[in-house]
Amino acid sequence: MGVAGRIIMQLIPVTPRFVVRWIASRYVAGPDLASAVTVMQNLAAEGACFTIDVLGEEISNLHEVRFFMDEYQALLDAIVEHELDANISLKPTAFGLLIDREKALENIEMITRKAAEHEIFVRLDMEDHRVTQSTIDVVHAMHERGLKNIGTVLQGRLFRTLNDIAALSSQAEGFADVRICKGIYLESGDIAHTGYRDIVEATNAAIDSLLDSGCYTAIATHDMPVINHSLAALESRGMGPHADDPREHVGHWAAGKGRGYEFQMLLGVRGNIRRRLAAQGHVTRVYIPYGRRWYEYSIRRLRENPDIAWHIAKSFVMPWTNRR
Repeated sequence: MGVAGRIIMQLIPVTPRFVVRWIASRYVAGPDLASAVTVMQNLAAEGACFTIDVLGEEISNLHEVRFFMDEYQALLDAIVEHELDANISLKPTAFGLLIDREKALENIEMITRKAAEHEIFVRLDMEDHRVTQSTIDVVHAMHERGLKNIGTVLQGRLFRTLNDIAALSSQAEGFADVRICKGIYLESGDIAHTGYRDIVEATNAAIDSLLDSGCYTAIATHDMPVINHSLAALESRGMGPHADDPREHVGHWAAGKGRGYEFQMLLGVRGNIRRRLAAQGHVTRVYIPYGRRWYEYSIRRLRENPDIAWHIAKSFVMPWTNRR
């Protein structure tokens, strides 16, 4: 992290809320669903598709689930009404996973089943190491209930990720669908890589493993070393935007998917790279967070991973490198 990033981190406790809102406006679609719809309609002209996240994470009691249930059902209705090329992302802890597993499964099943009626995919965002296995278990539980339109996220930095890929690909019977990212949570060196180069190399190895195991591979990254590795890995396997997926036994359940893979980027980050990939024919998906909890989301992300502060600082100093 650069000097500017460290300065931003030190200023967080005294930064006025309106300044945080100004910074967040680049990375958060807005406080409500209507704002998110407007952002997606504008970006659709650039060939992007979307995954939408309602801001908010771990809840303290089951009464809080009602908000997320209502909001995600309204979100699914909006995707259909506006004919958006979008799927949804949700955090299992927001649906009660750490409070009552069975109730959480019931809640997630209700949303996933409604999404399935409209061929909309559901992505379970991966949170910190406390829920890595339980989140993967939710995917298996939904598959056992006949819902194949669901997958999760794996984090390249975790030591366990290659084993998780093997387990997911063998148990999902052709319907393994994984977003792979470096991982935002700064986990302990006992369970995760902590150096930048090691994290990049581990993420690249995970991408290779996903492609070789027949998983639908959603490559979520803004790092050119990972993007370049991914492009080379796809080409070496005969995969790409103008070729059918040559792998056997790969299930493509939901509409709007790529030919066995896609690239994903956060709203407001590396838009120039995303547009270039889209122009080459690759499916590019933008992660669209929205909601009234934008402030908590912004502060939490900065505290969880101070490297984000550097990206913010860079966007101010060199805005042409980071167009939305």
